Parts: sequence; structure tokens; C-alpha cells
Amino acid sequence: MSLNEDCSSTDDIRSDEPLSHAQTVWFNQPLLLERGGQLPKIRCCYETWGTLNADASNAILVCHAVSGDSHAARHNANDQPGWWDGLIGPGMSIDTNQFFVVCPNVLGGCRGTTGPGDLRAEDDLELATSPNQPIPGVSINSDERSPLEAMSRQGGGDERPYGADFPRITIGDMVEVQRRLADHLGIVKWRAIVGGSLGGHQALQWVSRYPNCTHTCIAIATSPRLTSQALGFDVIARNAIQTDPHFHGGQYYDRPNRPVTGLAIARMLGHITYLSVAAMEAKFDPDRHDPRHIASDFEQRFSVGSYLAHQGQKFTTRFDANSYITLSMAMDLFDLGGNRLKLMETFDECTCDFLLVSFSSDWLFPPAQSREIVNALTALDKRVTYAEITSDAGHDAFLIARDMATYGPLVQERLRSSDTHRGVNLSAGDAVSKGQSPVQLTVAEESILEIIPAGSSVLDLGCGCGELLAAIRDRHAGTPMRLMGVEVAQENILSTAMRGLDVIDYDLNNGLPAFIDDQFDVVVLNATLQAVDNVVALLEEMLRVGKKAIISFPNFAYRALREDYVTRGRSPRAVGEFDFDWHDTPNRRFPTIADVHDLLIEMGVTIDREIYWDVSQARHIDADDDPNLNADTAVLEIHRS
Repeated sequence: MSLNEDCSSTDDIRSDEPLSHAQTVWFNQPLLLERGGQLPKIRCCYETWGTLNADASNAILVCHAVSGDSHAARHNANDQPGWWDGLIGPGMSIDTNQFFVVCPNVLGGCRGTTGPGDLRAEDDLELATSPNQPIPGVSINSDERSPLEAMSRQGGGDERPYGADFPRITIGDMVEVQRRLADHLGIVKWRAIVGGSLGGHQALQWVSRYPNCTHTCIAIATSPRLTSQALGFDVIARNAIQTDPHFHGGQYYDRPNRPVTGLAIARMLGHITYLSVAAMEAKFDPDRHDPRHIASDFEQRFSVGSYLAHQGQKFTTRFDANSYITLSMAMDLFDLGGNRLKLMETFDECTCDFLLVSFSSDWLFPPAQSREIVNALTALDKRVTYAEITSDAGHDAFLIARDMATYGPLVQERLRSSDTHRGVNLSAGDAVSKGQSPVQLTVAEESILEIIPAGSSVLDLGCGCGELLAAIRDRHAGTPMRLMGVEVAQENILSTAMRGLDVIDYDLNNGLPAFIDDQFDVVVLNATLQAVDNVVALLEEMLRVGKKAIISFPNFAYRALREDYVTRGRSPRAVGEFDFDWHDTPNRRFPTIADVHDLLIEMGVTIDREIYWDVSQARHIDADDDPNLNADTAVLEIHRS
């Protein structure tokens, strides 16, 4: 399937149809707003899937993005599409046979929850105004018709919609409304809080504000704050709306024309930021000079023009311009910290485990921003798994079916069992039942396993499929051990996570800046030394992060390899670790036992234990039996005094 055929976002097919499964609850207690002022009364619109269990322990909160709403997934075959149909439902990654899923429309939105299109009474104005920030508040419209229907009518008497006078809100204010919803539903602690983009901001705000609010936080395609570039796009979008001649200072609801042109332009601009260069080329380049003509005043000279015109105009039928301004401003104000120290302060008290997912081509919420969060969580020794999904789709990837199929299993594994949130890792038997192959260790890994004592905290660099970490856990079952992997191959990250282990997506050639000094008892580098760029720097980092380090590596001075090179004139190649053609080998170095010994002495490193094998002959080689000649594999335990 081509990228063009496979990169349609679920947001593109949303409509303005009534949300037939939406529920509404009113909160009569005033909501004090972070930026000043208050809303005297709040309406919250939400949808649910599944059944809440007796102790309310299976509830998952799903948070939506700017243009989303409460309709995250279909409720039945006849229901309209949801924006996360590929993730939520019976037997899906967020399994509604097992979990009770709740998705509320955000405060400030226009799909049922209190927002700028609601009516206010003039006698509420003083109540809702802060003396430090003269932003008028809101009185709530009790009209139960669709939000756009309610917005389009003129209120009787002194009532009129807030419009641009709606108070400036924050993501923290959105979370406070969701907290009230949780209280209303009898949910003391969420099983998980899940969200993408703005939804990810809400998830992160939840756990930073209420550290014990959930067992698991899943933040997808998000960030601790917007980049200056993203802020710039939002500024342009708001200017497009506010300079529309039909904006009328935000009070356009009783007028024959609304600021649809400005809102459509804002949406068109947003669409461009959601797509990558590759996605736009795939969508529009094949017929760039053959646009699809639609009824529109917008330019349609190119295929991309007709697409943007269609999406922009369609968006105006289901969204309110003032809500777009309100929600984009809330995103722009969101700021959990611009450096690791600040982020560590933000998440220091969190008790949940984390899953973060980013996408390689997302330039609106770039992977580097997710890594900032991961680095802070790692330094705090929080349970965290992180994957950067390879995708050409850009920011929209979190709403695209093929990418949901890639990251969905990571979400499913984080939610897999009631034991996971208590820090109990997946057992060997469970791993096999989930489609993982039984743990099969190499001779070097068996030797490493024998070295590591029970109760140790272990960081495995280049952990592969997580087999060594799983074997360590299973060997010392019942003994609490902090186990974590670092890997860069996407399929290996998934395999490790499916074993119930924490793993982060990180390139070892960049060192280990995510980790603090002496964070682990043991740092392992298994069969990877010959493949890294900067051997000395990585060894230094291992000895900084770990109290001890264990390295295993192929010995390229092994007898058979010497004969290959000297006698037969061929690049060293043998069974097992060395079985690569010269032109596609992953080996960047060709270390020998003697070379590594010399390097460690030069670095002032002490070798505590030496284990040598002739794997091809299934024979242990003693340290005094010339292992540089007779061993093909070395395992060294080292430390720096």
C-alpha cells in the first residue's frame, strides 16, 4: 500500500453529525481559573465505553486533540466514525471488554462542554471577572441542542454568548473539569490516562498536578510545551480568524455570517503543520496540476489547494472560531518546563509508570521534545517506555490507521494486566502466551546472567528483544529488581515492551545523557562494543551510570579468523557473532581481547572478572590459556575505583 493510500487521518472524516451517545453533567460549584476569574457553572459533555467494575479500578481517561471531541470511537456498527477507532473498542489496544473508557469534550470546546458559544447572563459578569484580569466570565446555556445550533441563536433578554469574552483558560482548567467528572463517576484513581497532541498535554498535566491520579500515563505525539515555531503558526491562525470581517469582536453568533473564512484558513494552516514533507508529496505530487474542483472561494490551482479548501470549509461546519482561539491559546500557554531540571521538578512526585510515543517525521511535536520528558523521567528513575515510531506521516501519524497498528501494541502492553501497574513484570509464561518466543540466551548472555546478583538494578544497552533482561527477571523471580533496556530498532523495542520490560528508544552513539551518576548497580553492553561509534566515550558513560559494567564482545584475534584473513585472504567471518559479509557487517570495530585489555588499563579501569569461550567448540577457555588466540567471545566485568 502506498503512502498516499495509507496516510488518511481519522480527523479528516469527522462530521458535524449529532453525538448520539454523548452524556452531559452539570457542575454547579464555580470553577476558579488559573489565569484569573471564574466560571460560575460548568457543563461537561462526555462519552463512555465498556462497564465500570465494582471498585472503579478499570477506568481509562482518553483526552482529545484540538479538533477532537468526546467521540473517540464507535459505540456500535451503526455509529459514526470516531477519531481513535483503531485504538479503542472490543479486543482493541484499549479493550472496552476489559476497561471502562471515558472521553470528555474539553472545557472551551464547542461539542457540548462549556465554551465561548454558550450563553451568559449579564448578572454573571461581575461574578466571573477577576480584579487582576478583566476577562468576563460565563453563565451557562441550558439548551440541550447541538452546540452549533445553540451558538447560532440569539439569547433572549440579557443573555448572549460569551464569544471573545470567554475567560482565558489553561490546560490545567481543562483537567480540573475532568477531575470533577471523575468524582461524578465515582473514579478515585484512573487505571490510565491516555492522550495525543493536546490530549497528551492533558495527560501530562494530570500526573504533574495530581501525582497519584493514575497507574499509567500514556502521552503520544506531544511535548512539555510548544516550540516557538508551533507558537508562531498558532498566532497566524488566530490572526486569520480575528481579522475576518465577520468576526465582529467575537460576537458573531446572532449575525447572518460567521468568520468561516478566517477559521477555514486557520484549519488549512493547521493541516500543513500536521503533515510531513513526504506525506504531502505522496498526497499531492502525483496530480499536483490536476486539482479536484469544489465549490469554494479559495484558490484551487493545485491539488493541494483543493484538498486544503475542502478540509478548511468542512471544518467550519463542526467547529467554532472562538473555541479554536481559546484552545490554541491554552496550548500556547502550556509549559511544564524547558529543561531537564525543571521537568524533573514537574514529575518528581509522580507515582505512575509512563509510555511515551513520538513519530520520526513529526516536526510540529518533534521527537526531541518527547525525549526531554523521557530524560527527566529516567533521571528520576520512573518506570518509562519510549518509542520513536518510524513514519512518513508527520504529526497526523497518531491518527492514522497503519501507525496506530504500530504503536497500539505498546499501549496494549502497558495496560495488559492488573499486575503491570503495580510494577510486576511479565513472567516468562505470560510472555510466551502473548506471542513472545521463549527466552533463548547466547553463551555470553548465560555468563552475564550468572554474574548479576539478585536485587540488582540493571541497564541493558542495545538490549535487542529483551531476552537477557527477561532471563534476569525470571532467574530472580520474587525479588524486586529495576530492569531497563535501551534499544534503537523499532521491532526490538516492541518485543522488549511485550515482555513487560521498560525500554527507551535511544542511540548509544549519543552517550547516556538521560541517566544520572551511579543510577544502576550494573550496566550491560552485550555484543555491541564493536558496533558503536565512540567506544571510549560509551565505556566512560557506562562506568558513570553504573557502579559496575559488564561488556561482551567478539574476539577478532580468534584462531579461525586469523586463518581466514592471513592464510585465505578473506575478511574475518565465522559462525555466530561474526557471520557477516564484509559489505553488510554491522561491525565498525574489530576488537581483540588484547586490544580491549590495553584500552581498559589506559582508562584506569579494573577488570573484576574475565570469562572466555570458544563458542564454535562449546568450550570454556581459561584466562591462562591464551584466550586472545583460543576464544571467540569475551565477557568482562569491570569497574572504576
